[in-house]
Amino acid sequence: MDGTRRADIKIGQQVAIVLKQDQRTGKLTEGIVQTILTKSATHPHGIKVRLQSGAVGRVKQILGE
Repeated sequence: MDGTRRADIKIGQQVAIVLKQDQRTGKLTEGIVQTILTKSATHPHGIKVRLQSGAVGRVKQILGE
């Protein structure tokens, strides 16, 4: 799953996000979802989340539960 649908993302899930400063390179950061920040049901660039580490970015891959 690619992370563009809010319904696919759950708090506590393992995901890979792209941070704002990494958008040009596409470097992914893995972590556990703490908060879902995007309010709309979908977003073409990925749903924005905050990880437990404090990192904020858009979900590019959903890795597991």
